[in-house]
Amino acid sequence: MKSTDVISDAFGRVRDLVHQTVDGLTAEQLAFRADDNANSIGWLTWHLTRIQDDHVAEAAGEQQAWTSGGWADRFGLPFEVGDTGYGHRRDDVAAFEVQSAQLLVDYHDAVYSRTIAFVQGLADDNLDRVVDANWDPPVTLGVRLVSVLGDDWQHVGQAASSAASSSGVSTNHLQVAVRQPGPRRRARCRVEPAGRPTPRRTYTTGGRRN
Repeated sequence: MKSTDVISDAFGRVRDLVHQTVDGLTAEQLAFRADDNANSIGWLTWHLTRIQDDHVAEAAGEQQAWTSGGWADRFGLPFEVGDTGYGHRRDDVAAFEVQSAQLLVDYHDAVYSRTIAFVQGLADDNLDRVVDANWDPPVTLGVRLVSVLGDDWQHVGQAASSAASSSGVSTNHLQVAVRQPGPRRRARCRVEPAGRPTPRRTYTTGGRRN
């Protein structure tokens, strides 16, 4: 199995979990927030998809599906067109409204298709290409894709937990697609918006960069 096959499989598992979490939810459930400081199910699903769209499109040198596919117009959100949700505060989350779970999964599917097409066109040595020199060591394409996956896993898990709280449905079935993680040896990193200058940083041995 090639490295790109592993990455593609991981993105496919994220897609499966997005569908399992969001399919069939009502607008009210999508807007559910455990408290005023929490993110809604709909916002979490939109945000993880926007980050994937933003980062993969930048790495591929293409326009985002959000704009080129007309998704920004379909969602009609009260944000800047290039907004990914990065840095949103609770008022921004409260302003996010989506009436259809199908719209969320359709957008995610569109981004997933573009992601897989890009990843499957890569050779293993392409993963060593530097995509962000603002970090020390510089961020490679392989590290960027893993960082996006980490963001995806985190937010789809949060969305699944919120969905269970809003509907009383167990999330045990979601574990089928998730492999047990190995020992955690590195610090968690956050996903930076693609193209945004980031202070050059140096990590100690074992540190992770995105």
